Amino acid sequence: MAFTVVDYVIFVLLLAVSSAIGLFHALSGGRQRTVQEFLLANRSMSFLPVALSLLATFQSAVAILGVPAEIYRFGTQYWFLGCCYFLGLLIPAHIFIPVFYRLHLTSAYEYLELRFNKAVRVCGTMTFIFQMVMVAAGPTFLMAGVLLAVTQLDLWGAVLAVGLVCTLYTALGGLKAVIWTDVFQTLVMFAGQLAVIVVGCVKVGGMGRVWQLATEQGKISGLDLNPDPFERHTFWTLAVGGVFMMLSLYGVNQAQVQRYLSSRTEREAVLSCYAVFPCQQIVLCLSCLTGLVMFAYYQEHPLTADQSKATPDQLVLYFVMDVLKDLPGLPGLFVACLFSGSLSTISSAFNSLATVTMEDLIHPHFPGIPESRITLFSKLLGESRSCGGPWCHTPWGRGVLPNPLPGGSLQRDGWQAGPGKHLLAVQMWRPSLLPSSPCCPGLWAHIPELIGFKARRAQHHPPSNLPPDRPHNLPACSRP
Repeated sequence: MAFTVVDYVIFVLLLAVSSAIGLFHALSGGRQRTVQEFLLANRSMSFLPVALSLLATFQSAVAILGVPAEIYRFGTQYWFLGCCYFLGLLIPAHIFIPVFYRLHLTSAYEYLELRFNKAVRVCGTMTFIFQMVMVAAGPTFLMAGVLLAVTQLDLWGAVLAVGLVCTLYTALGGLKAVIWTDVFQTLVMFAGQLAVIVVGCVKVGGMGRVWQLATEQGKISGLDLNPDPFERHTFWTLAVGGVFMMLSLYGVNQAQVQRYLSSRTEREAVLSCYAVFPCQQIVLCLSCLTGLVMFAYYQEHPLTADQSKATPDQLVLYFVMDVLKDLPGLPGLFVACLFSGSLSTISSAFNSLATVTMEDLIHPHFPGIPESRITLFSKLLGESRSCGGPWCHTPWGRGVLPNPLPGGSLQRDGWQAGPGKHLLAVQMWRPSLLPSSPCCPGLWAHIPELIGFKARRAQHHPPSNLPPDRPHNLPACSRP
């Protein structure tokens, strides 16, 4: 795979515009001199940019590459995840947002000290830090591999390209720059996915032909009510279990809570949560359609021997280059789409990590620090978090990261986010809990890899209720 000059121009424009947004907000307004401006955008944001930023925060390249690969390999059962979005966003809008907004907090974990004590606050903060380091490492690793595949750039150069651009607009422009950059990057993501779907459908023969081929090969899955927890995906794990996943991501995650708190009013914060619902459905629909179009395309144009050995996320890139290779600029647009997903996730992780580190771990022990120093230290913390990107390329880091398919990301969110988010959620519904009670589930944060390992082992093989994937997508090809 190789870029043309036009592709490089489009890709560089993405990085340049993202950096320019950060510089603009660093030099305008109050120039990020106060904690409120740097960490909470002066609580001045309207609901629409906040909603798009909420969407982009966890819409990383793992989803853009992973969901199409999931649909391509295992069928459309994953599409039922959309059933969880309504309750998963309605509950945060009416339970979590009012509590956080009316207390005028900066960190979500401040509430744990107000409700219990400092030990519980630190426990929740450390669990969140562990989770977000992993969240940032996954897209960094994936994007470095993508850039290496299409540009032949050195792997460490790819890591630095992602980390430096992200650090630039995050550390200089604060949360306001992160939110407006998320808006721009969300539009790029939509454009990249739409380009692949439209061109792919044209080359296959239309959406009707895509659906026909997917149906004939058993890729269109019906409602699966099987209660077996060892099945890869069922209605219960997606639509019901997904509600709890959404609560952890959109209810009490610091990255999202920070965006709610940046809203002008509580009503704007609630509206931003409502607005995420249709956006999430559109994103899921685009990703699933990309997977179906990819499957139909390779039914008509069988994979080469080299392509059949590719990993699922690499196969999506092969598909993009096969479909868009005759249209200069569109491959660059899709790679920009992938980088937009990664940059939005990584920048949110950097910003939220800097916030909780300063507000929960440093400032409480040094209450006399001037506000200007706190703002400066927050910026330095945001920059230092970018040094964690190369960690994921060490042998140990690669071993801990989940696979790029949605199953791996769901496992990661479950065994990392569960304990910490329990600390915040349960105390709102159970006022009778003692200060020591929530510390027990927090201890699970010390053995997450064991839980994640067991989950991955349970889903190592494809489920029996789905047709096996064929190495070359030919009906006569037998599985070795």
